[in-house]
Amino acid sequence: MVIIKKGQRKERGSALLAELIGAMLVLSVVFVSLTLVLIKDQQACRKYYYKAVAMEIVDGEMEVLRAGYWKEFKMGTQVYATTAHSATNLPAGELRLTLQEQKMRLEWKSKEERYQSIHIVREVDLP
Repeated sequence: MVIIKKGQRKERGSALLAELIGAMLVLSVVFVSLTLVLIKDQQACRKYYYKAVAMEIVDGEMEVLRAGYWKEFKMGTQVYATTAHSATNLPAGELRLTLQEQKMRLEWKSKEERYQSIHIVREVDLP
């Protein structure tokens, strides 16, 4: 006949519960860190996307300006309006055209503080 103390069963159950809590804690830490990494990646991808769209718009508009459209503007710095539909995907910002005697410069800069690092500039010599 085997005599089992009643306290041993409680000890086994509490040890199993402690292991379960530890395993859930480890899983929670892994999932939280994985979520943070994915959020950072999403933010980086968004910045790269905005930069690519802004570069495409600035390059396209610069081609139009170099083709002779720059003659429609006065010398100095002015806001340049674009008809690119992809500009609606960008954060708030503006295109600025600067005409000097020998140079033409077109730049896009974001007005939002978190996207200040996205600053696209193209500069060419006037014909």
